[in-house]
Amino acid sequence: MLSRRSLIAAFTAVAALLSIGAPAQADSATDARAFIQRLADTAMTTVAVKGLPDEERTRRFRTLFVDTFDLPEIGKLVLGRYWRAATPEQQHEFLRLFEDVQVYTWARRFKDYSGETLEILSVVPEGETDFIVQSRIKREKLDPIQVGWRVRKAGETFHVLDIVVEGASMAFTHRSEYSSVIQSGGGQVDALLAALRKKVAQLQAEVNTAQVPGPKAN
Repeated sequence: MLSRRSLIAAFTAVAALLSIGAPAQADSATDARAFIQRLADTAMTTVAVKGLPDEERTRRFRTLFVDTFDLPEIGKLVLGRYWRAATPEQQHEFLRLFEDVQVYTWARRFKDYSGETLEILSVVPEGETDFIVQSRIKREKLDPIQVGWRVRKAGETFHVLDIVVEGASMAFTHRSEYSSVIQSGGGQVDALLAALRKKVAQLQAEVNTAQVPGPKAN
């Protein structure tokens, strides 16, 4: 029969084993929260600046996007089975075009920034490396927008994998749209690449047009 001292030692050992990983996971959740807060703060102070030229706004957001989003993983998720069917050259071009579309689209949205703030509500672990950071964008005189961020930790670094706005996943919304384009093009990835090239050219033209000053009044 175990002595009282042995029982205490056994329970202590079990408690220690059960707690292994809990502090690290709690620290990682705190780090994930801090990562999203820094991302939001950086976007507000560098990209959402009033009066910033569109070209500079786009350049700043591209830097932020490339540094904080896991573009290769997002590309695989967005293309799904078509990623495996694509050649390395097609994969490379898709990632470049997808980046351009996101950068031009979101940089333009930040131009309309009018004092919104991000409030983080919770952080929920998803497996060993992923976290769902729930937040809301608070707006004056308007209902807040619910935004979820899926982030992944690799070493000491976090990257965004997906954004869920009011229940709609950015990655899966694009996946549905792009899959439809590929299917309409006979199942060819080149059909999607052609559509994305056209979209990027359109967005670039809009930026260039916005940069040209209008005629001065007499």
